[in-house]
Amino acid sequence: MSDDRLSFKEMCTTFDVTPRTLRYYEYIELLDPEKEGRSRFYTSRELARMKLILRGRRYGFSLEEIRQWLMIYEEKGTQAQNDAFVELADRQLHALEAQRKELDEAIEELRGLRGETDNSTAQ
Repeated sequence: MSDDRLSFKEMCTTFDVTPRTLRYYEYIELLDPEKEGRSRFYTSRELARMKLILRGRRYGFSLEEIRQWLMIYEEKGTQAQNDAFVELADRQLHALEAQRKELDEAIEELRGLRGETDNSTAQ
């Protein structure tokens, strides 16, 4: 890492993302690296944004939700961004809890069907 910046390749390696993913994040304006000729360099700002992007994806937020949330910081500051995050998190927690309930029901149904099938084959 030179001058506290990461190259394109270093960024991909650091965050374990493909070049295609990194270019796409730039295309949809989630990241804005410094450009010198054909080279791209990522500053601490972009590294922090990438951490937030990947965390948001892990929690199931859409890229558009993440993009809008990052824009709030640029336009209105930290408090507005924190308020927006609480709202997004509440909504996502509700969705994840509903998914968990559906998964628990499907697992129980599949276990029951498997048990019925296993018992009928054993007879």
